[in-house]
Amino acid sequence: MTPKAPPRAAAPAAVQDSVRALPLGGALARVRLLRALALLPALGFLGIILMPPLNHDVAAVLNFAERWFAGERLYVDLIDVNPPLIFVLNLLPAAIAAWTPLSGPQSLLLCLFAWCGLGWWLCRALRRGRAEGPMEAAMLSALVPLAFLIAGYDFGQREQIMAVAAIPYCLLAARRIEGPPVSRALALGTAAMAAMGFALKPHFLAIPALVEALVLARLGPARAFRDPVPWLMAALWLLYLAAIPLLFPAYFGHVVPLVWDYYLDLGGTGPWDLLVSAGMLPSLLAMLAVAPLALHRRAGALVQALALATIGAFLAAWVQHKGWSYHVVPMLMLGGTLAGAFAARLADRVLPEGRARGAAPALAAAVCIGLALYAVRGGEAPYREIQFHRDKVGQITAWLRREAYGERLLVLAPDIYPVYPALNYAHAQSTLRTMNLWLLQGVYNSCPANGRRYRQTWEMSRAEFFVYRTVAEDFARAPPAAVLVTRYSGIPWCGRPFDFIEYFGRHPLFAETWRRYRQTGEIDGYRLYVREE
Repeated sequence: MTPKAPPRAAAPAAVQDSVRALPLGGALARVRLLRALALLPALGFLGIILMPPLNHDVAAVLNFAERWFAGERLYVDLIDVNPPLIFVLNLLPAAIAAWTPLSGPQSLLLCLFAWCGLGWWLCRALRRGRAEGPMEAAMLSALVPLAFLIAGYDFGQREQIMAVAAIPYCLLAARRIEGPPVSRALALGTAAMAAMGFALKPHFLAIPALVEALVLARLGPARAFRDPVPWLMAALWLLYLAAIPLLFPAYFGHVVPLVWDYYLDLGGTGPWDLLVSAGMLPSLLAMLAVAPLALHRRAGALVQALALATIGAFLAAWVQHKGWSYHVVPMLMLGGTLAGAFAARLADRVLPEGRARGAAPALAAAVCIGLALYAVRGGEAPYREIQFHRDKVGQITAWLRREAYGERLLVLAPDIYPVYPALNYAHAQSTLRTMNLWLLQGVYNSCPANGRRYRQTWEMSRAEFFVYRTVAEDFARAPPAAVLVTRYSGIPWCGRPFDFIEYFGRHPLFAETWRRYRQTGEIDGYRLYVREE
């Protein structure tokens, strides 16, 4: 709820004449229509999110969480580069899927919408009692729901989850600077949500570092250091960091060395090439156009906090040097909210209140529609959703549902997409200890020095021998119902292609078990082999 507006200033004669020329009912209908139009982009993205496919990385994390919930050990039986928090959070939809008729993807979407709902409720509570002009009030009411949903296909990625928490955190920073103060419960609840979001990746800590620097600069050390918000967030981060080696000792002892040696350079892009990539450059130019002006003190604390959060989101995306679409999502969510809030703030300052109040719904609608068009200009939504049943992920989903519904599968592929979410929709579980064969990509990122296509066991590093041995032993110990294999290995040519069946078939346990499988077909380079009873 926004505060009660002060008495209106007299509108210019031309405005008064135009208002008199319209019936009261017509003016109200126009305002309602524009408000609905401003919310239409958010509803459009909601419809996109409800359609398949679920984001492939999100689906893969969910699949690992379901296996963890079923009894496999994280970072021992399930090896992945992600720190444990995202898997801990995914235990909730895994449990819902296990205990209710809902599927895993449905349970996950339910939890993600609950997270967005909590963020929206916090934003409403933090805006209550805050001084907002009519333009700013209309803009935030329409823009916050759109920002939460605008990730589209990347909905549920850690970046999107974090940015949902970052927006109320920026509102809280504005209240801490400009007042009026909020209740301790609201402040600490918002801080706890933000701390959880920022803890998902260490790169995300750039955002609270910059925003807290703003609070410190505006309040001064004496007041800023008495504020419990940063201390609570720091305490939660330290508690989480201390819990990792205690609860998941294999993460630092086994997984982090593998990440450092083999993962960081996979699919990497140079720092300067990344800046001019198709995914990063438009968001970077938009940030450079708005952020310097938005950092001025007269722009207001909320706009300043959003500007610094957008810069922090850029830094978090840049240091990952991958250039993947979801890395830029926080720049879209925070930067879009920044642009709209800044434009509304300027309009409130230059327009008479009566004219601003009349134009507010139209400006909010125009900004939301423009932001939505910017998001879909070259993004993956709604195109993946529209083409789902014709795309290979939809075809493989139908294939697995027909041939291996609810079964265990060995997946020999370097890909996350389209293996996930096809496995999720087929209620199938991968038997591979990693989400894909990224470790083989890492150890074979250059050709073996001896000129052979594959290394012998005595030539293998510990990482390669771990993959070679565990895939063969797990395959022989409990043969899955089917094996899904891709022809594309993502490994350099080195005289001839890298063939996964040929590679693992050198192990006697794998070779003996493999005789029981027959090929049932092929879709876009993916071959499915079914076990013969």
